[in-house]
Order: sequence, then structure tokens, then C-alpha cells
Amino acid sequence: MSASQKVQAASDPIRLAMLGMVDGNGHPYSWSAMFNGYDPDVMAGCPFPGIPAYLNKESKETLQIQSARVTHIWTDDPLDAEHVARASLIPHVAERPEDVIGHVDAVVIATDKGHEHVERCRPFVEAGLPVFVDKPLVDNEADLQTFCRWVAEGRAILSSSSMRYCKEYAPYRLSTNNLGPIRFATITTPKSWERYGIHALEGLYPILGPGFLSAQNVGTKDSNVVHFKHASGAEVIVTAIADMYGSFGVLQLCGTQDHALVSMKDSFYSFKAQLQAFVDFLRTGVRPFPFEETVELMKMVIAGIRSRDEGGRLVRLEEIREC
Repeated sequence: MSASQKVQAASDPIRLAMLGMVDGNGHPYSWSAMFNGYDPDVMAGCPFPGIPAYLNKESKETLQIQSARVTHIWTDDPLDAEHVARASLIPHVAERPEDVIGHVDAVVIATDKGHEHVERCRPFVEAGLPVFVDKPLVDNEADLQTFCRWVAEGRAILSSSSMRYCKEYAPYRLSTNNLGPIRFATITTPKSWERYGIHALEGLYPILGPGFLSAQNVGTKDSNVVHFKHASGAEVIVTAIADMYGSFGVLQLCGTQDHALVSMKDSFYSFKAQLQAFVDFLRTGVRPFPFEETVELMKMVIAGIRSRDEGGRLVRLEEIREC
């Protein structure tokens, strides 16, 4: 992001548009509440009961991200937008997503279907607005190339999984020296590889760092078991099984001297830290992590799909082109 694109720290609160809502994903409710606060009585009717459950645990002092507000909402179903607006105290409901251009400082694409993200983002990228895109940024090579071109042109685009900010993994992001060199690692997620595989991947990625070489998915559409090789010599198994809700974010690290087993427990913390990182990016123009990491992660998502669809073939990440 260039200096001219930054939202200056001395300005009024950053105005955000929360855009899009798809099946199985209630981020517009929770993410908007983390900026605006919420009406507990209306939020109780949120179709995702886990959201009011974790929001209600937070005090007013710890709930909200400062210096930014969601001022506009649009969802694929207009009735959803009306309810989210009332629950999360959003003053304006847009008839079309593009209607927010000229009224906000940045947009959040709150949907997790990677193949839709280029077209959902295009009007705002072309208008010069910074964009945060929910995970995964893409799920195919052609769309990865489009986003890489936009970023190379200087467009302010950020995407991540909240699992990058999981506090339970934080000690191992800082150091795994006590474990010795990592020889084997596993991490798990429910739901589909296409939409949730990135949660597992990005939870593990900051620990091992760049250098993933290949993927081999020996599973099925509903039961993905993907073997990755890392340049460090670590063997990694990432598993996404459709109904494995009791094992979201179970991370295992096995080193030459010790091992660790830890689980993600605090969704609120991860989401808030993820959104705070976007606000900080808007204020400073400094990325919280290199875009090259997102590119490698998207190649891992794509390689997992390609391997599965091609009968379990080992797919080298270098065969997936970003330009």
C-alpha cells in the first residue's frame, strides 16, 4: 500500500463496508460486532448460535476494535443484511455492494468461497479501495494470478485465516527450539478442503515458515488427508474431514527432542487479532506478513485440490503459477 493509500491515523474512525454472506459463514455478524458492539437481544436471533455465545463472554472493554467502524452492510440475501445491521449496529444497508464506493475507506469481503473472490473484489480494487478478503483468497490458479497481478500493481489487498493469530499456537510461532528440529507435524479441521483447509494450513504455516514443496491428497471430497513436504525436511499431514467438528485446530508438532500437542480454543481472540491486523495495515501501509506467504498458502490449497482430483498424484507447488 502506498503512502497515498494509507488511512491517516489522525482521521476520524475508519469507515468499513462488510460485504457478502454465504451458507455456513456468519462473519458479518461477529466481525461487525467486534467493531461496533451489538444489541444482545437481536444478536440472540443470529442463525449461528456460537457467535452470540462467544460475544457474550466479552466485556465492553475488550469487545471492540478501536478507531474503525462498520458503517455499511450488504449481503447476498437482503433480509440477512437487515438483521445483521440491527444486531451489529450498522447504520447503512446497501442495495448493491458497489453502492458503498465513495462512502467507506475500505471493504471487507466476508465470504469463504475462493472461486467467487475475484469478482466480489473487482469493483473495489478498480476503485482503489483497500480490501480484506476472508480465507481462502482463491481456490484455483487463474484467480491466484489475478490477485498477484493486482498486488504487483500496488493494490492494497490482505487475506488470512484467523488461525494465523491463534493464541494457543503463539509460543510455537515464537520458537520451537525446545522441540528440536521438527520432523513431523499434523493439524486438523472440519468441513471442506476448499473452504476450511486454509484454516489448518495457515495455523501451521507461521511455525514452519515458507518452503513447502509438494502436496499429495490421498483422501476424498469429504475426507481430505494431504501430505505436504517442507524444505526443512518436515513431513506434514493436514486433514479436513467434513463432520470432524470436535477436532478443529488440533496441532501436533514432533521434534527430535520433544513434542507438543495443542488445540485452538478461543475463536474471538483469533478473529479480533486478525481484524486488528487489517486496521493496522490501513493505518500504516505495512503488511502484517508478506503477501508471498499468502501466495504459497494458496498454492497449497490448490495443490490439495488438484492432487485429489487427479487420483492422488503428487503435485509440486512450483507447477502452480502465480503469473
